[in-house]
Amino acid sequence: MTRQSDSAPQITPQVLLKAYACGIFPMSDSANDPGLYWIEPESRGIFPLDAFHVPRRLARTIRQQPFEIRIDTNFDGVIAGCAGNFASTYRDKTWINGRIRQLYRQLFALGHCHTVEVWLNGDLVGGLYGVRLKGAFFGESMFSHATDASKVALVYLVARLKAGGFRLLDAQFTTEHLQQFGVIEIDRAEYHRRLEAALAVDGDFYGLDGLATVDEVLQFASQTS
Repeated sequence: MTRQSDSAPQITPQVLLKAYACGIFPMSDSANDPGLYWIEPESRGIFPLDAFHVPRRLARTIRQQPFEIRIDTNFDGVIAGCAGNFASTYRDKTWINGRIRQLYRQLFALGHCHTVEVWLNGDLVGGLYGVRLKGAFFGESMFSHATDASKVALVYLVARLKAGGFRLLDAQFTTEHLQQFGVIEIDRAEYHRRLEAALAVDGDFYGLDGLATVDEVLQFASQTS
């Protein structure tokens, strides 16, 4: 993994988008560390959108509709939930510091950062956030305060991306948790080929709004397994 310190006093949202377009993203060492550094993994975790797997038990849960799904209504709540979770795939403390929150809040205001939120009885109980750029979506983090909440958010995200013509869902790293959904690991050269193809198209993040039933969401996401 390539790690490069941030020597600039201020990363802007525009700089951040250019970094994603080049295949790098920022992290910090901890929530209390104000510094950031750039990450470019040697191996990258991605979800092939045409081979995403929804486990049958999870599909049954989704059909029962225990949750309300909302999009882009509570960015601060989602990132706070992610910061309070075991948010990194390879460390025991969160990497979401105040600077990360500020940067991604600015991206959210510009329409380049999105949340998929899972609500239960009026409470935010799970969700995820990530960055949209052309036909690529870069997943940043997810959290769950109720059984299956983050998994449901991921399925709804994939359905949205597939319906909107996206080409790439970047998970950054692979984990055992994500393997059940079909995440794969590719090398840096292959990642850049896929990223270039995704940046050549325009994805519609809102194409699914108000149009899909629960069964249609599951059909968009994948065949169950």
